[in-house]
Amino acid sequence: MATASASASDAQTSYGTERDNEPRLDVELLKDTARKALIDTLNAVNGVKTLVLDPTLAGPLGLVTEVALLKHHGVDKMFWLEPGPLTSTTTNVVYLCRPLIKYVKIIADQVKAHLRESQKHRYTLFLVPRISTLVSRILEEEGILGDITISSYNLQFIPIADDVISLENDNAFKELWVDGDETVIYNSALALNSLQKVYGHFPRILGKGDYASRLATLLTKSLPDQPSPSSDPSMLSAPFDSLIIIDRTVDMITPLLTQLTYEGLIDEFIGLKNSHVELPVSLLTLPTAPNPSNPNATPSGSASVTPLINEKTKKYHLSTATDPLLTGLRDLNFSSVGKRLSKVAHRLDEDYKARLQAKTVTQLRDFVGKLGGLQGEHQALRLHTGLSEMLSLKTRTELFNKSLEVQQNLLASYEVSAQISAIEDMIAHGASMQTIVRLLCLASITNGGIKAKSLDSVKRELLQAYGYNYLPLLLSLAAPPLAILLPNPLPISAAPAVAGSKYPFITLRKSLRLLIDDNPEALEEVENDISYTYSGYAPISIRLVQCVAQKSGVISNPAEKSGADDGDGKGKGSSARKLHAHPIVGWKGFEDVLGTIPGKTFDIAQKVPASTNSASSSIASLIRPHEQTTTTAVFFLGGCTYTEIAALRWVSRQNKGRRFLIVTTGIVSGNSLIDSIASTGKNLSATKDVGTS
Repeated sequence: MATASASASDAQTSYGTERDNEPRLDVELLKDTARKALIDTLNAVNGVKTLVLDPTLAGPLGLVTEVALLKHHGVDKMFWLEPGPLTSTTTNVVYLCRPLIKYVKIIADQVKAHLRESQKHRYTLFLVPRISTLVSRILEEEGILGDITISSYNLQFIPIADDVISLENDNAFKELWVDGDETVIYNSALALNSLQKVYGHFPRILGKGDYASRLATLLTKSLPDQPSPSSDPSMLSAPFDSLIIIDRTVDMITPLLTQLTYEGLIDEFIGLKNSHVELPVSLLTLPTAPNPSNPNATPSGSASVTPLINEKTKKYHLSTATDPLLTGLRDLNFSSVGKRLSKVAHRLDEDYKARLQAKTVTQLRDFVGKLGGLQGEHQALRLHTGLSEMLSLKTRTELFNKSLEVQQNLLASYEVSAQISAIEDMIAHGASMQTIVRLLCLASITNGGIKAKSLDSVKRELLQAYGYNYLPLLLSLAAPPLAILLPNPLPISAAPAVAGSKYPFITLRKSLRLLIDDNPEALEEVENDISYTYSGYAPISIRLVQCVAQKSGVISNPAEKSGADDGDGKGKGSSARKLHAHPIVGWKGFEDVLGTIPGKTFDIAQKVPASTNSASSSIASLIRPHEQTTTTAVFFLGGCTYTEIAALRWVSRQNKGRRFLIVTTGIVSGNSLIDSIASTGKNLSATKDVGTS
């Protein structure tokens, strides 16, 4: 089995390398645009300036620029935008923030304090991503509108991988489904419209969900012009064939489950924010030069993780640009990570031994040429070995495994009342508030609600254990349009919107083939399907994408047939046996399934302006269909998880001729969604699992 898995991984990696030779959209254009726009914004204020920055923008800006660039363009000092006095030694004070009332109030207080002290400054406020009339109104009420120049910094999509771009809006989900603030939809429409100007129009817009439908409608209307990078769509080698918009509430089950891919688990346990993770300093320091005769000493010797947990941490940018092993590790199910690292260690061992076998000057020169790459891989191996061991400590705890067991039983609708009792026991054993709320919501969605008596009992225990400050959270989860924590049956007083939002999970489980049986015979099926991301459960959101872009994958495993002749039988065949992706023909064949899911279903054919795509159309007409590579953009309104990204990459690997561009309002997890609704932010120290502290 180990040998077969290894060869399967090799085949998959090999095919991934071949896919890299296929054309793809260059998302770095978006990064360059964001950086240039920031420089232009700063240069609009002449002279030296003090920059006061919205803390939530620090992470996104860190992905497009560096502090040295800001200083080069006149920034003398930087401060966080937070309550309290502001001390500035420069005449120019520049505020850069999102248009939130709390920030505007802080700015007003600081400006008024300066005016009282007769301090003379020139104030400029740059709002991200656009100017808001609400901000002007508040400043006018505060009596300082005439003292501040208001403009905007149009920060839109930021590349966080070569196939993932994000608005990096952490609060998009809460703003839409809890606060009822639809600004996110309009901002998303503007950003997607800019995307069309750079990479060409979306010939077809499909999707599911009420808010997703509103976004699609906006995209078909005339929107204000946004600054965008100069690009000739006719020169694009992988033009858009469609845009698929998925409303987050169409699939709330996926983010509530524990992510089981490597990158997903890092996000669950350590936290992966704006592609950065806090890691122990010792994992990030360069190791001593390895002994060529024993190169594994350092990577395997870094395994003493116990002292790492209480060690000082440092931010690390988890990026394939600087990490040679990340591409092969990030989307693996965590159970396969150890084997992959062991294989890399063995290969490095062989490569280092090549030095001892070098006899001639030419052979030595070749080895020295490889040495830089080997040392980079050696450091990455050490980092991921230590990181995977940190995760292993978490995954071996009793609470973690109990949580997984409850999740699997709820997905299978097995003894639901026993699972509710198990959740109550987990409260007594010190599970985190987020874990308990996630499991309760999962039980409610998968079973059409929880018995009223049981639900009231668990809620009471939850509030007594974690604090009554979480009562607003429970109320928000039960209120429309979210309504994901409900009693069964619903009370007579329940709003019609709540009754209409009941989720048909048991029907979908069969029609979309969501659950793979937990038996040895099903193991190969799991490895040949997107369900590997959750060890046997297929994310509904990605199944819906398959309904449009890979219809055969919904009915059966697309890798099975192509892998029938493989020696390992794992379905990871060579690219020569991969079928070409079928054309986008809408929801055809799955209309009835889509009709059972709450929310609007839409399929809009856009009229492509002749001036925009005329050249590309004439070029495309000369290329035979099976030679043309197209890009399908998938937009997650409300955020997506790392496991969904991994699953979409898996879908992309199964066919030739179609790449996916994953577009989202932000990266989310179950914990981050619960925290945003509870408005707890990062203050989680009092609610961490006892078993994982």
